[in-house]
Amino acid sequence: MPNRPRTRARRALAVVAAAALIALPVGAAHASDTAPAARAVAAEATSTPDADATTFRIATSGFVDTFNPFVSIYLTPTNILRYVYEYLVQNDAEDGSPTKGLAESWEVEDGGMTWVYTLQDDLTWSDDEPITSADVVYTYEQMMSVPELSVANGNLVSNFESVEAPDDKTVVINLKTPQAPNPGTEVPIVPQHIWEEIDDPATFANDADVVGSGPYLLDSYSANQSITLRANPNFWQGAPAVDRIQYVYYTNSDAQVQALRSGEVDFVSGLTPTQFDALEDVEGITTHSGVGRRYHSISINHGTVTRDGQAYGTGNEALKDVNVRQALRLGTDTETLLERVMEGRGELATSFIPSSFPKWALPADDDVIMSYDPEAAMAKLEEAGWTVGAGGIREKDGTPLQLRLLVDADDLTEQSIAEYFVPWMAEIGVGITVESTDGDTISARSVAADYDLYFSGWSVNPDPDYQLGINLCSTLPTGTDGSGGTSQDGYCNEEFDELYAQQRSELEEEKRQEIVHEMLAMNYTDTAQIATWYANSLEAYRSDRFSGFTLQPAEGGIIASQAGYWGFLTVEPVEGAVSDEGGVPTGLIVTGVVVVLIVLGVLIFVLLRRRKMADVE
Repeated sequence: MPNRPRTRARRALAVVAAAALIALPVGAAHASDTAPAARAVAAEATSTPDADATTFRIATSGFVDTFNPFVSIYLTPTNILRYVYEYLVQNDAEDGSPTKGLAESWEVEDGGMTWVYTLQDDLTWSDDEPITSADVVYTYEQMMSVPELSVANGNLVSNFESVEAPDDKTVVINLKTPQAPNPGTEVPIVPQHIWEEIDDPATFANDADVVGSGPYLLDSYSANQSITLRANPNFWQGAPAVDRIQYVYYTNSDAQVQALRSGEVDFVSGLTPTQFDALEDVEGITTHSGVGRRYHSISINHGTVTRDGQAYGTGNEALKDVNVRQALRLGTDTETLLERVMEGRGELATSFIPSSFPKWALPADDDVIMSYDPEAAMAKLEEAGWTVGAGGIREKDGTPLQLRLLVDADDLTEQSIAEYFVPWMAEIGVGITVESTDGDTISARSVAADYDLYFSGWSVNPDPDYQLGINLCSTLPTGTDGSGGTSQDGYCNEEFDELYAQQRSELEEEKRQEIVHEMLAMNYTDTAQIATWYANSLEAYRSDRFSGFTLQPAEGGIIASQAGYWGFLTVEPVEGAVSDEGGVPTGLIVTGVVVVLIVLGVLIFVLLRRRKMADVE
């Protein structure tokens, strides 16, 4: 599924053990002295059916907006939805190219105006109802006709004229203009017989006992505690070898690493270079570094407006001037950031299309690329009328050039970037006020455009059409609170929009590449964001318990956060190594105990979980 911007989202519910112990009565610090009610909760938490089932546990801190496939844009739920709902056309594990999904095959007719899909035989939903072309038509038509159901993927059907089902196995997509990207990709197909009975599909949480068609089914969700998936025996490729996948919430990445070391979880992703190095020689753990599909950037509030041109937000007026924005770019040493913050584990970014998709990414030697040049940055600011004032901060008409940078207080990467960025900006005469806060606040403020600068990032799909499409004027928000649209950086350029229509309809790949590169160069020059790097995906797993992970792409690819379900589809237990008696990690038991302690009036400290634009798919 397409992705949306932000930095990292982590979880909440951090219980400080010492605080909990201090709050207990004298002598209650021993496990044996735990209150009877608390022991009962712990016992209940560890008692589950399917004692012989195997469970693959993944540490997470990811924010969940919803599991509604029409609405969700965040990384964790959209990744899970890839496992729950099959697409009409899937992204191949080998190279991300279109491959069999619900559709066995497809043909392109009328010069790219009509796409005809033939479904596989004998497909069934997890409730044993048949999957037919009517389900596909229903899904697409909901997105085409109900604005509230087009939030996540509406741009993918914006070129659809109509969708037809001449018989149970045939789907015909009629387009407004010829289209190069396969229109059957990246949209989760939902069961019509379930969703047509829902009174308000746009607000439906879809978070338990989900009827699906993918390799796993969403069984249950407990906010900030766990997400449980169970294998789907009706999946067209057969049921996976692992019976359950359970996402377990931890406060931060250090806690996740410790859980991996202790065996409480089996997989961790999003590691820092330091954490990755520390795990490399640990017995029973295998580390993996792959070329990711995400870009990281500093998003700039360049003057946000709604789709009909109403200004909103609190962005600094100075940032409406492209000279000022380009000065920020010239004054940012992204090469140093990559080397010092990421320890060189990645590549310098040129745009919002990662270098892992080389035919689409903006070449590093493109004429528009600007190198770090503080002198040129100062010249840009002088040209824009900003002269050096008191304390070295530039002024214009008596107003200092002082910008706000939102930083996640719990994100070491963001804090490290800020430590370099602030003095670099001071060198060119730009004052930076770092506003350190939690992820929820950053999320809310970024949506409402209540910022000048913040750290962002998206996961990008093998075909660039979706990511290009969320940079159009037509995908800007409709409301002055930032609602009603999915826009990467609030970007709008009518020339960009015209090129977008051209690239979508260009059937010759080389010509389409040229158009895409021109679009990326235009966006780079307009400087709606400063792309910093394409980081390697640093992952680790308990190889003494599980094996058989599939990479995407096959050469140098990643396990988690793929543009598909391949990473965990083929995982299987190491023979004799996994003994799952239905229990849950200590983290979940402690959570149950803490709930009881709260009821009993015990004072603990809770950190609200965070969500951020970088946590989008």
